Amino acid sequence: MTPLAERLRPSTLDNYIGQRHLVGPGAPLRRMIEQKRVSSFILWGPPGVGKTTLASIVARAIDVPFYTLSAVQSGVKDVRDTIEKAEKNRFFQQASPILFIDEIHRFSKSQQDSLLAAVERGTVTLIGATTENPSFEIIRPLLSRCQVYTLQSLSRDELLQLLRQAIDGDPMLKERGVIVEEDEALLRFSGGDARKLLNILDLLSASAQSEGPITINNEAVTTQLQQNPLAYDKQGEMHYDIISAFIKSIRGSDPQAALYWMARMIEGGEKPEFIARRLVISASEDIGLANPNALLLANAAFDAVHKLGWPEGRIPLAEATVYLATSPKSNSAYKGIGAALEEVRRTGNLPVPLHLRNAPTQLMAELGYSDGYLYPHDYPGNFTTQQYLPDSLQDAVFWLPCRNAQEDRMAERQKVLWPDRDKK
Repeated sequence: MTPLAERLRPSTLDNYIGQRHLVGPGAPLRRMIEQKRVSSFILWGPPGVGKTTLASIVARAIDVPFYTLSAVQSGVKDVRDTIEKAEKNRFFQQASPILFIDEIHRFSKSQQDSLLAAVERGTVTLIGATTENPSFEIIRPLLSRCQVYTLQSLSRDELLQLLRQAIDGDPMLKERGVIVEEDEALLRFSGGDARKLLNILDLLSASAQSEGPITINNEAVTTQLQQNPLAYDKQGEMHYDIISAFIKSIRGSDPQAALYWMARMIEGGEKPEFIARRLVISASEDIGLANPNALLLANAAFDAVHKLGWPEGRIPLAEATVYLATSPKSNSAYKGIGAALEEVRRTGNLPVPLHLRNAPTQLMAELGYSDGYLYPHDYPGNFTTQQYLPDSLQDAVFWLPCRNAQEDRMAERQKVLWPDRDKK
């Protein structure tokens, strides 16, 4: 039997649900279709939001041949054969055939290279679909020839619209009759994925008694699925979104949000070492000199995870997360090394001042290596003024302290040690 998702696949924009920013009145894809002038583009979004459907609607609307390849099953030869077929079947002055590649992010560099010439010449109009960030997965020359359109998970209202469309529009469901007593579990397990919602309906329909209407309620959905509804692909875009939210919550001093996003990662099956590593990075980048103990605690949490294993390892990770989120913040060291690296790239290999060079041989000593170096420990307070930067950069400033108790003390000491530098 044909799955419900396939039976309900829309053929026009009038029946297409969601992505109003792309297909609504005056939106870019709708204008393309209305003008029958389609250029190559990539549809980027989570599973089940209508990427494949949208590509077929575009091809049908402008009435051109439509070729489909799956990046999972196709090689370079398949790409070249399809392009050759498209070129032979193209009529004079007709718009270019559409080549739709599902999961284009799975294409290797050589496979993506094989598309370049055909896309550039207009032999085919490429429509790619991907769940991964095109910036990371699509080669730059191909990406520069395609517009990227981002698709969003379906909202609650859009999922309910789809549910009503299925109940009223599918002949099989209409014949059986569907009673919706509760929809919370159905929407939660769907997770913004239209295909998943329709597959759940299919499952409920198959498991229901042969006579009488199909009843949808929270218990029926949960009993049938018996699965974790959390969407978290450790190799996918959701992975990067959640770790980004975790780090930004720590940076923003919100321990409640930081613990929530860490819990999402834990429940999604993320490796504890990955979480611990991000805590060490955050302690260095975002807390930094405002609280140097943060790095010590983050490292201790990393070690504890290795010693304790899982699930106990979640406790030191939570401790470190709360400590980092509630600590004062400073990125002065992070910005300082960035400024220094930028200067090195700009100025190249500037010579080390002679008095700072090592003189392990007699010849080097005769050439003046280390001559004039002042050993700080020979002076009161273990400090004396001398030049440490290259000649052309002797007045450069890379580290600028942030305003917090720890760095205020450090900055005050620097003013005492280097009063002339502070005035420049």
